[in-house]
Amino acid sequence: MPAQETTLRSAGRLRVAVPSVAERVADELRLQLAEGALLPGTRLTESTIAEDLGVSRNTVREAFAELASERLVVRHPNRGVFVASLGADDIHDVYTVRRAIEVSALRAGGRPEDVAAVRAAVEEGKRAAAAGDDDAGGTANQHFHGAIVALARSPRLNTIMAQVLAEMRLFFHKATADSHFYQRYLPDNEAICEALEAGELDRAADLLLAYLDRSEDNLSSVHGDSPE
Repeated sequence: MPAQETTLRSAGRLRVAVPSVAERVADELRLQLAEGALLPGTRLTESTIAEDLGVSRNTVREAFAELASERLVVRHPNRGVFVASLGADDIHDVYTVRRAIEVSALRAGGRPEDVAAVRAAVEEGKRAAAAGDDDAGGTANQHFHGAIVALARSPRLNTIMAQVLAEMRLFFHKATADSHFYQRYLPDNEAICEALEAGELDRAADLLLAYLDRSEDNLSSVHGDSPE
């Protein structure tokens, strides 16, 4: 193989393997959305984010374009970029994705260290509840569902789930007018984790499926689309 062709192919592999700066900025903003740090309707300023993250405004602009394609932010002409406010129409679609990837990942089980990460998220939720910190409870709940998908050890599924978790947090901001919103899910998380730890994978998957059905109904009701 000619040396030049080898170099070009090596460069191609490098570009695939190493995320661009804009992708890393998008990852950081996606994480902030999932962690509840950015509320629906918040205006995102290129200059501020560029300064905070030590990147160029053009890089931030590229990251915004990626997040806009995922419907996590919206650009209003002459006004700027804002965190999206998702509604009832988006809920069923997101839960369809969650059933597909979370339930299948759980049904397949995982390595002991990955199961331990699910347990760690459950314990994180318990500590948040004991402290009366529902924001931290929400973050723990996000970590729980992220850890379930991580059981599959699939970078592609983890990427999909990162977007889903960001969208879920946007849904939940409206639901969490109830200060104990996340605490109601702690018994479910505990039961799912116990079944996983016991190797009862079908039972764990069935519990999660029922959980997701109830959660979708609850969110649909909160967002004004109550099931008939």
